[in-house]
Amino acid sequence: VLVSGGWTPTIHLFSQSRGQVRWSETLGAAIPGKPLQNVSCAGACNGDLVLADLPGVTVTQTRPAEEKEPADTVAATATPSAPISGSAFVDFQHDVKAQDIELAVREGFHSIEHIKRYTTTGMATDQGKTSNINALGVASRELDRPMSEIGLTTFRPPYTPVTFGTLAGLSRDGLLEPVRRAPTHEWARSNGAVFEPIGPWLRARYFPRNGETMAQAVARECRATRQAIGISDASTLGKIEVVGPDAAAFLDRFYTNPLLKLPVGRCRYVLALGEDGFIYDDGIVARLTTDRFHVTTTTGGAARVFLNMQDYLQTEWTDLDVWLTSITEQWGVIALNGPRARDLLAPLLPDIDLDEDTFPHMSVREGRILDMPLRLFRVSFTGETGFELNVPARFANRLFAHLVEAGREYGMCPYGTETLHYLRAEKGYMIVGQDLEGGQTPADMAMAWAIGRNKADFIGKRSLSRPDMAKKDRLQFVGLRTRNPARVLEEGAQLIWPDQQQQEDSAGFVTSAYPSEILGHSIALALVRGGHSRTGEQLECLMPSGNEMVSIVDPVFYDPEGLRLRLPERERE
Repeated sequence: VLVSGGWTPTIHLFSQSRGQVRWSETLGAAIPGKPLQNVSCAGACNGDLVLADLPGVTVTQTRPAEEKEPADTVAATATPSAPISGSAFVDFQHDVKAQDIELAVREGFHSIEHIKRYTTTGMATDQGKTSNINALGVASRELDRPMSEIGLTTFRPPYTPVTFGTLAGLSRDGLLEPVRRAPTHEWARSNGAVFEPIGPWLRARYFPRNGETMAQAVARECRATRQAIGISDASTLGKIEVVGPDAAAFLDRFYTNPLLKLPVGRCRYVLALGEDGFIYDDGIVARLTTDRFHVTTTTGGAARVFLNMQDYLQTEWTDLDVWLTSITEQWGVIALNGPRARDLLAPLLPDIDLDEDTFPHMSVREGRILDMPLRLFRVSFTGETGFELNVPARFANRLFAHLVEAGREYGMCPYGTETLHYLRAEKGYMIVGQDLEGGQTPADMAMAWAIGRNKADFIGKRSLSRPDMAKKDRLQFVGLRTRNPARVLEEGAQLIWPDQQQQEDSAGFVTSAYPSEILGHSIALALVRGGHSRTGEQLECLMPSGNEMVSIVDPVFYDPEGLRLRLPERERE
């Protein structure tokens, strides 16, 4: 079978420049007519289809619409010369037949654009390159109108089909999601840090020395932080500034904790619930002035919390006079933790009294350090005396390097996210993205104290009163002690009751597990059904490397009284 579609000049770019296209009866094809823009056409796209006609032709020799037709060439008719009894395919990709176009005309579709969409002719991957002229010819015959009056369908860019890989193929590997780096990234890299992705951020995981393994490096970093000072970059925490006459009322509704009467200069740990009553984020709210708050979120939850705040402010609480500003990248955060942290900071902060009575745990002060603007927080995620120094991000690397150098005499060392996980787990502090599985309430996490019972309302309050929230077999946050103190459980491992009648049902699972050098045994955190009322009971942890018997204990393994969060008494002169 020999098939010819005749001559079809490629006039797509001319048409897309909004030039007028005209029909050539001689060629049986459309050619450029009057241009709208400064466009010149030459060669085959202009109807000069015979090679012998091309020598001497330049782009300035374009054919205006009123000029005569091109030189005689062999034109293929666009319509069948005789009646067709069988199927006459017009579009070979979409299997559109001449009979389909005839039906479209009988159905009342007289515009070529409507005929195209009714039959799908010209809508395959070739975008009509092999079918449009024949389709126009059949439509011309059925409508009894000349081809010049039928018109052309709109040429869609691009001329050649483009793969999805061309358009989206760059979004892979390192470009799949933009990588965000902390202000001290270069310092960490030059000091041998091993990095890991935390949400969209690349953070230092640990700082090995002299060929240390990760376990050895983390053990050293934990010892330094517990006994002297540890320093880390906590800039990746989400930070939102909430300002306005109604800022306190807004935050009081948004979080579970009571915040209306939070004194200026104090901080409060907060939980964010969805309308279902389940925790999805936590953080710190610090009151800088009566109408200005500095709010922190988890690293991975920053965008979600900020968008939720915007959503409620714009759609639910439109009467509140509040402004929200994301300041995550504007402030670098350097965390100092350990019993010698105050000794290092005090000489650098002559205008801020660091005594326990004047600057207790969960406080905030504004000032300057090394002539840099400073927001100083007394908070801790390690269980040790902690300070978080917030400075403009552009100064953070310089301040970090200065503190590292000044802290050498105190035995200070930098620590990464792995060490932070060990330290916070010893203290029983949860990580929202690790120790929850999406369906935990504050009570499940032993944090009923974080709910303002006398508050008129807050997001999720109504859901907390549902009967299901009071069921005794809910997954609850507990600690685990292994029978073998050296055995470290596998995170995600399932837990079952030793009772044979209950072994078919999961009792829960391990959420975090680490060795603890300072405690002398391994530790684990878990979600266990009814765990709060089953302290002391035994469970069996199922692991490919061999099962292990564990006991349910309080999740706070280290300093349960919180004494180490307080500043040590200064020696009397």
